[in-house]
Amino acid sequence: MTSFQKELESRLSSRNLTCPVGGRWTSFQLVDEWGSGEPYAGLAYVATDSEGQRYSGNLDTRGIGKVTNHYAGPIALTFEQPCQGQEKLYIELQRRAHYPLKITELQVRAEQTRYLNPNATRTRENPAQACADDFFQVEVRHLVEHVAHLPPEVYRHYPQPAGPARLMGEHGKLGVAVMPQKHTVLEIRPLRALRPMLSTASAFCALNLYQLALMSTLTYCSFGQKPDKAPITTAVSFTRQPSVGNWFADALAKSEELGECYPGQRKPYYSLYEDVPYSRRLEIVPFDPALYAVNDPELGIHQEHPAKVHFLDDTGEEDSTDTQAYITHNDELILIAVRGTQQLADFLRDADARQVPFEEGVGQVHRGFYGAAKKTAAFVTSYLDRFYAGQKLLICGHSLGGAVALLLAEMLRRRPEGYTLQLYTYGAPRAADATFTKNAAPLVHYRMVNHNDPIPSVPGSWMNTKGNVYGTGLALAFANVPVGLSVFIAGITRWTGESYEHHGILRHFLPVEFDRKERSSILWMPRCDTITQHAACEVALEHKHGLPDRPALLAQLIQTGNHFMLPSYIPACWATLRRWQEAHITGSPLATKREYEWIDNALARITQQLRDEERSLARRGAPNGRSESDINIALIREVDKLHSTRARLATLRTASVSEKDVYGSLSEHPEQLAQDLARWQAHPENREVEQLAMAPARADDSELIRGAHGYAIGEPYTLDLDSIV
Repeated sequence: MTSFQKELESRLSSRNLTCPVGGRWTSFQLVDEWGSGEPYAGLAYVATDSEGQRYSGNLDTRGIGKVTNHYAGPIALTFEQPCQGQEKLYIELQRRAHYPLKITELQVRAEQTRYLNPNATRTRENPAQACADDFFQVEVRHLVEHVAHLPPEVYRHYPQPAGPARLMGEHGKLGVAVMPQKHTVLEIRPLRALRPMLSTASAFCALNLYQLALMSTLTYCSFGQKPDKAPITTAVSFTRQPSVGNWFADALAKSEELGECYPGQRKPYYSLYEDVPYSRRLEIVPFDPALYAVNDPELGIHQEHPAKVHFLDDTGEEDSTDTQAYITHNDELILIAVRGTQQLADFLRDADARQVPFEEGVGQVHRGFYGAAKKTAAFVTSYLDRFYAGQKLLICGHSLGGAVALLLAEMLRRRPEGYTLQLYTYGAPRAADATFTKNAAPLVHYRMVNHNDPIPSVPGSWMNTKGNVYGTGLALAFANVPVGLSVFIAGITRWTGESYEHHGILRHFLPVEFDRKERSSILWMPRCDTITQHAACEVALEHKHGLPDRPALLAQLIQTGNHFMLPSYIPACWATLRRWQEAHITGSPLATKREYEWIDNALARITQQLRDEERSLARRGAPNGRSESDINIALIREVDKLHSTRARLATLRTASVSEKDVYGSLSEHPEQLAQDLARWQAHPENREVEQLAMAPARADDSELIRGAHGYAIGEPYTLDLDSIV
C-alpha cells in the first residue's frame, strides 16, 4: 500500500474524499404583500444546489414549489422564464431595435400586484408568515439575471441573509439562496411605479397647466450623474435630489413621491401621480455593457450613458447655446422639456436686428433662439428615431426655454412622421414674426403669462424708443385703476412695424386686490394690449427721464420675481388647479361675483381713459411728428379689444367646469382618477381651500417676488369665501 493510500484511509487525512450527501428537500412559496401566492401560480423556476445540479419545475396554484432529493446545503432559486403573454406593450419592449428589454414572466406578474401600504413602503407583517419556517422580502431583481432595467432596491424589514449564498460559492451568485429541510416564503415587492399624470388630449386642462409647470422647472436641475470620461466604469445611479435622473430612474421607479423640482426648494409642490405597472412608467434606458453594444467600453467617447440619451446640456461646448433639455417616454406619450439659456439678457439684446429665415418652414425667427432650437432638435429627433412608436408628444418650457420649445415644436410638426403634439410655455418671450406665427397656426400651443411678468412683452420695437417718455406723451398710466395698469401708446400703435409676434393661445394670470388682506388671481384670456403688455411698460415707466438703453432695460426686466417659476408661476398654476377642482365639485363659476365686478369696473375705467386720451391727442397733435390718424386708429382698436376682453371676462361668471376641463383625457377613467387624486390630496399642502388661485409664499421669498404694487404675490391673507360669492 502506498503512502498516499494510507493517508486517504486515515480519519485525520486532509485529503479524505467523500461523496456529497443527497436526499434533501426544500420547499418555497412566492407571495404578494397581501399573502397570496395566486399571482405567481404556474411560474417556471430553476433551483441550483450546492453541487451545481439544476432542478426545474412550476409553482402550483398557491405559488408553492418543492425540490426533493437534492444535495445537502442551500439551493438558489431563479425565475428566468421570458414573458409569455401577447400584450403589445411587452412584445414591443422586448423586440424594439434600441435597448430591447429582458422582461421575464416574473416581472409581468409582479407588475400586476399592488402595494399593501399606500405609500409603497415594505410591510411589517404578512399572513403567509404563519406557515413559513423562513420569511424574506425580495424584489424581482433578486431572482433574475438581467437587472439594469429594473428599479433600485428599497429598504426591507426581512432581507435574505448572505450566509446561504456564501455557502454555495459560485453556485449561489445568482438568485435567492434558501436553506434545506425548510419551507421558505418569499414576499415579492410589487413592480409598480409612479408616473406624472398628463393628459394627451389636445384641449387645455388645468392638470397639464400645473404638471408641465413642474416638468419645465425640473429642466433647471442636472441629470443626476455626469458620465465618466471614456470608458464609463462608475456604477450608473441617480441618487442626487432633485435631478432628472432621480425623478424618472430612481424615486418614481420605486413609487416614491417627490415634491421638489428645483435645487434649494423649501416649500414642496407635489406632482399628481398615477400608479402604473413598472413598464408603463416614463422610462430612462438601462446601462448594461453585457447586453447593449452601445454601452461597450471599447467605443471610447462614443460609449453611451443614459445621460447622453435623455439629457441635453451643451454648456462649455465650442458651439454652446447654453441649452438644457430632457426627454423621456412611455407607450402613450413622449415628454420633452426645454430650459434654454440662463443668460436671457444676452439673447434678447438687439433682438429686432437678429432675425434669420426659418429653414424648416416660412417666416423669420430670432437667431439666438433658433440656434438653441436647432441644437435641441438634433437631440430630440435622435431620440424619436429610436423610440417613437405613435405616441403623443408633450413639449414644455419656461422663459427662453419656452421660445426654444415653440421653434422646436414647429420643426417637429413639419416633419413627415406626422407627430401629434401640444406645447405649454410659461413666461416665454416672442420668438418669431407674423409670417411664422400665421403659418404655425395648426400647432397646439398654450401660452401662460403672469400679469407682472415683463419677459413675454419682449422683444418689442417700442423698446428702441429714445425719446423722453413723459415729454412726448407716449406713456399712459391709468388713474384710479386698482390693477395698476399702464401702457405705451407707442407699444399699441406699432409705428416701427413690430418685428415679433406671439404664437399660441394666451392664458393670463391677472391679480385682483380687494384690500391689503384679500387678494386673488384669475386665469383668463384677455385680448387687449393694455393687459398683456403692461408689465414691461411699467418697468420702463419707472425711469423718470424716458426709456433706458435696451440692455439696461432687459437686465431690469429679467430680475423681476414674477418671471420665475418657483415663486410665481408654480404657485399660480397650483392654485388655479385647486380653483378649477373646486368649481367642478361645487358647480360654482371660475370667478366670483366680487372678482368679476372688480375687474370689469377697472376695464370700464380704462376704456373711458383711452377715449379721453384719443380726444386729447386730437387737440394737442401727435407726438414726435407721428400721424394723428395712426394714433387714433390704435386707440380705437384698443378700445374695441377692451370690449372683447370684458365679454370674455363675463363668461367666467357663467361657464361651468367639467371634469375633462380639469383633468383632460384622464377623466375617461374616473375610478383610477379618484384613487390617484386621493394620493395627492393626502398631502396637507394640497388640502387647502384655495378659491383665490394664489398660493401662499414663504416669508423669506417675499422680497424676491415683490411686485410693482407693493405686495408679494401669494403673501398670507384671510378671506371669507361667503362674502365674495
